[in-house]
Amino acid sequence: MTDTKRNIESQQAQELANKLWAIANDLRGQMDANKFRNYILGVIFYRYLSEMTEDYMQEILKDDGLTYEESLENPEFSDTVRAWSIEHLGYVIEPKNLWRNLIAKIEAKTFSIEDFEKAVQALIESTVGQDSEAAFDKLFDDMNLEDKDLGKEVSDRTALISKVMLKINDISFGAKDAEFDVLGTAYMILIGLFQSEAGKKGGEYFTPTCVSELVARLATYNMKEIRTACDPCAGSGSLLLLVQRYLSDHHVGHFYADEKNGTTYNLLRMNLLMHGVPYRQFTTFNEDMLITDKFYENGRPVFFDVQVSNPPYSADNTAFSKIDDPRYKAAGVAAPKSHADLAFLESMVFHMKEGGRIAVVLPHGVLFRGNAEDKIRRYLIDNLNVIDAVIGLPANLFHGTSIPVCIVVCRKGRNGDSGNIMFIDASKEFIKGKNKNIISEEAIDKIMSVYANRKDVERYAHVASMDEIKKNDYNLNIPRYVDTSEPEKELNLDEMISNITKDNQDIKECEASLKKYFDELGIKFPEE
Repeated sequence: MTDTKRNIESQQAQELANKLWAIANDLRGQMDANKFRNYILGVIFYRYLSEMTEDYMQEILKDDGLTYEESLENPEFSDTVRAWSIEHLGYVIEPKNLWRNLIAKIEAKTFSIEDFEKAVQALIESTVGQDSEAAFDKLFDDMNLEDKDLGKEVSDRTALISKVMLKINDISFGAKDAEFDVLGTAYMILIGLFQSEAGKKGGEYFTPTCVSELVARLATYNMKEIRTACDPCAGSGSLLLLVQRYLSDHHVGHFYADEKNGTTYNLLRMNLLMHGVPYRQFTTFNEDMLITDKFYENGRPVFFDVQVSNPPYSADNTAFSKIDDPRYKAAGVAAPKSHADLAFLESMVFHMKEGGRIAVVLPHGVLFRGNAEDKIRRYLIDNLNVIDAVIGLPANLFHGTSIPVCIVVCRKGRNGDSGNIMFIDASKEFIKGKNKNIISEEAIDKIMSVYANRKDVERYAHVASMDEIKKNDYNLNIPRYVDTSEPEKELNLDEMISNITKDNQDIKECEASLKKYFDELGIKFPEE
């Protein structure tokens, strides 16, 4: 895809997201935005699944001259068509529950919110016992259509959901033939808007788009396609999906993800499906990944080509007592109980494939804190030699925290770069926004160019040899390697003396003028 086409479709996605955001703000009334999110995103997602069904069925039934409704009413076709839907889409939507038929009921004033509730329930039930069950299980649970916040009476809830559905129906998604998924990107932007609103009010934070883009580009640098990509702290999956965008062939064989928060876990699966990732091409878990390592198949660990993540900063290490876990055992020490940062990184390193990549956002403390974290750093550097680069980012990028963070890039099998670690200080490369700072596209391009060239850049980047790392006692704090201080301006003594002489003369002339006024007023002029 050309940059021009990508920009046009990104703009279309932003415009679509803005329209959907406007609907949310118009209709939610006094309901908290983070709660109303579950309804509007759920409704958009249901419409998407319904229209996917119709598009797919129209294509496979065109030679039979049947509509989807007619095929399910025909005993000769019914079972086969349902099986096709389950195999290809993972679910079945009954004709009466298709989006357009629900909209028709709203317009005919025969719709009840219970119709929508039954439609969602029937969709989920169609997946039970199928290969797609894990992808759809409890997927709509956060869209509680009986919630009193939607309205005290069924009629009130019906009225509100009807308004939401009609407003969303008025918008043309227009993504069917798009080379780049406009609707999926709009959905991702909308999730970000809701999360940003929650962050401003509730202290939550999510990965800003600029940081996500940089992480994904670093993780996929010079790669065409990959078999596996993973985010063990996936959130709503936006960072993971960017991996696919920045691969030159835009192909990931299989996505893996874990997300501890149940509501966010549902958004993760919706986001993957909305981006056209088939249910057979992703495996997701709703676990505390520090305690429970689910990335195993047939009793063996899965090793990933690319891993990206933005774990919660300095969270409690819930795996502190699990020193026998193979992910942590090799370092011989557990990450601190109050700082799980390096435990997240150790787990990712454990699951690196030979030639695999990691790009992970971490607080600066991981670079220099002592005791257990010092031992883990030494293990990652001396024993595994996987730390490839450390990139310092500006402060105040995130809602919920103003601390500066860094990106640690790891590679397994660093070949010609195995004798050094690259340090980049991009902490001053930002645009000051209204509330938060932003890393510009130009700044991201600069980081990528410097990372690719792997050469020193004055006051910006340094390639440190392993001897240098050892001389610094394995302290990876960026200022030890990149001096960003500006040289002091050289003083011109002759110019300074001349200026002082002139200033003294000006003072004498001023005093002489003032003395005349004092004399006229009969006031004694103050002498030194």
